[in-house]
Amino acid sequence: MDKLILCFLTICFVLGIRVVKSEMISSCAQTPYPEVCTSLITANPFPTLDNTQFDFRSLALQATMDRAQQALRLVSAIDTSLLDKRAKVAWDDCVELFEDTIGHLNRTLGSTNPNTFEDSQTWLSAAIANQKTCENGFTDFNLSSHIISLPFMVGNVSKLICNSLAINKAAASTATTLSSKSGGGRRLLSSRFPEWVSAADRKLLQSSSAASQADIIVAKDGSGNYQTISEAVAASAKLRSGTKRFVIHVKAGVYSENVQITKSMNNLMFIGDGIDATVVTGTKNVQDGSTTFASATFAVTGNGFIARDMTFQNTAGPQKHQAVALRSGSDLSVFYRCSFKGYQDTLYVYSQRQFYRECDIYGTVDFIFGDAAAVLQNCNIYVRRPMSNQQNTVTAQGRTDPNENTGISIHNSRVTAASDLKPVQGSFKTYLGRPWHQYSRTVFMKTSLDSLIAPAGWLEWSGNFALSTLYYGEYMNTGAGAATGGRVKWPGYHVITSTTEAGKFTVGSFLSGNSWIPATGVPFTSGL
Repeated sequence: MDKLILCFLTICFVLGIRVVKSEMISSCAQTPYPEVCTSLITANPFPTLDNTQFDFRSLALQATMDRAQQALRLVSAIDTSLLDKRAKVAWDDCVELFEDTIGHLNRTLGSTNPNTFEDSQTWLSAAIANQKTCENGFTDFNLSSHIISLPFMVGNVSKLICNSLAINKAAASTATTLSSKSGGGRRLLSSRFPEWVSAADRKLLQSSSAASQADIIVAKDGSGNYQTISEAVAASAKLRSGTKRFVIHVKAGVYSENVQITKSMNNLMFIGDGIDATVVTGTKNVQDGSTTFASATFAVTGNGFIARDMTFQNTAGPQKHQAVALRSGSDLSVFYRCSFKGYQDTLYVYSQRQFYRECDIYGTVDFIFGDAAAVLQNCNIYVRRPMSNQQNTVTAQGRTDPNENTGISIHNSRVTAASDLKPVQGSFKTYLGRPWHQYSRTVFMKTSLDSLIAPAGWLEWSGNFALSTLYYGEYMNTGAGAATGGRVKWPGYHVITSTTEAGKFTVGSFLSGNSWIPATGVPFTSGL
């Protein structure tokens, strides 16, 4: 009898595995790369019998992590002495980007509470941006022949991440439905601060005299703790304790240096003495041997970064093409009363959730670009004079997958000509944006558009590329350049008339900003 029971249970177990595998393979049909997903399931000998979307999500994420770690080992093992100078620069980017991707996958794997699956969508979107940026580094230098040998191409890492993004999105949707039925969801304190923000941090971040409470002071004249920002950043890694906000006051002065805030440096706050008083400046650019990614004067990856009352600039000039003033891949980052000055590719809203308030952005070509979920609110966007053979494009959003939760939203701001463009404004065409990648997504809402904006509004990237898959929208804009009658007729372009549709791109909805921006002490408008 015992043998019969054991045999029966074994048969049930085997049949159960087959049923689960069959159902998971059926779920694979809903992913962007079903053949990659199916091979993953069939290669797994004993998947869990609890066939929920959440288990399917865990299996997909673990397989993606395993493959990404293999790819990182391959990337790191390459003898870069065999590469020429430019290929080595691009390869170094790829190593950094793969390490960052491992971090995003780790966070996602550790995020097992269904209420946090929406956060995971941000981290997986950032992982996709990393893979594309690794590839872009080689195209910057016309080294496309190297791309086919990159580990993420060989190992299907990019496809696995895209599949994981689709699977996580479905799981997040299910979790949201279940949470709404049970009355669950994220809780905020009565003061509208997230639960993880300490009382001391709240007091500091709301204070108008936060600079006087700085942990480190940077001053060129020697009156502070350090004379360079980079020295202060290096010191902060040793001086800070736990997750407490670490404040660096950068006194007035021009700091000619390239600053890196790495992924281990979370919750840093930089306070300057005002726009054009505290200036960080550099000249790195693609023409002189940097990738776009590596050209940033100031680059931040550590999460929870805040900067206020500072200027970030790249003075390489229009003739040097891609030259980034600031690049942010910091999740839940805020820039308040800051200025970003450059020409092509000034402000690289690289990845994750970012908020800009009362900032000034200057540039010519694609000068607000990247694949973050970014909202610019109450900002001034100044279009500069480009080279004689160029047209100006304010944005170039880089969404490559329809499941990414990214895009650029410009709300209650102003787009106007900078002082050097005004006298010759009629000699150059200026557009709101063009599609850098296939699912580019950008909206301008309740923003003043001056007469420099061309009637068509938007510019093609290359022929018909992305015109039916992009999402470009305009909602209740004003000014001489806001009329939509002559706008492009692309399938992906929308004159938004619904407040519900426009509301999707507000701080509250697009960034879930009510749950984290109050903690920064920065003013914001949650809705339209």
